[in-house]
Amino acid sequence: MTFPENLLHTAIGASCAMLAGWVIQRRTRDAGIVDVIWAASLGVAALAAAVTGEGDPIRRLIVGFIGSLWSLRLSIYLYVDRILRADHEDGRYLMLREQWGDGAQRWFLIFFQVQAFFVLAFATPFFVAAHNTTPFGWLDAAAIAIWSAALTGESIADRQLARFRADPAKKGSTCREGLWAYSRHPNYFFEWIHWWSYVLLSIGSVWWWLSPAAALFMLFLLFYVTGIPYTEKRAIASRGDDYRNYQQTTSVFIPWFPKEARKS
Repeated sequence: MTFPENLLHTAIGASCAMLAGWVIQRRTRDAGIVDVIWAASLGVAALAAAVTGEGDPIRRLIVGFIGSLWSLRLSIYLYVDRILRADHEDGRYLMLREQWGDGAQRWFLIFFQVQAFFVLAFATPFFVAAHNTTPFGWLDAAAIAIWSAALTGESIADRQLARFRADPAKKGSTCREGLWAYSRHPNYFFEWIHWWSYVLLSIGSVWWWLSPAAALFMLFLLFYVTGIPYTEKRAIASRGDDYRNYQQTTSVFIPWFPKEARKS
């Protein structure tokens, strides 16, 4: 299957999956399912890239394995954290539901389809790498190392935060344990680093430039759209000065040593 055909089929499949998610959301009044579908759809796309790509067979196998494993871990984490264990809809979607009022379902339909576009955007590096015909080499080995480090870091950050939240004595305070002492969003940082592994796997393909474009798009979303702005707004609303102090002392994204809080 050609590269454009891969993208067309991915777009159609993602749109259908998100439409089904919107229907589920209508019944449950919980839009958190969109995150689970987004992550799971990318895993399906990685496997599709491995099967239908026309590039080096070893690289295709790597793309299918690392893409689907990343997707499986994130999908399970999101489903457990935001659906099974949550006693209410995620704050981001509650905020949107309140803002949209009576037109919420119409806007959520559009929102879910925008997420289908995001699936297409972030599945593109899988297909670029799977159509890369250059022989397997040291860049591919480096990609595996980056992916392994990023997945490990993200998994550790998620576990540390989950353990902190599970402690009733720490309710209303800010997690400063482990990686969270060095970055306010270590999970987002390692998630972003993970996308650069596909950039290395893509080098040599005529379409290689689409892979760093996807990684930079992810950075834009994290900083200006769905990631850090909403997360920090909610954190300040619920934790007030404790979180403001955390903002003063802790790097927003790249892990770094904490600073001393400014005295008022």
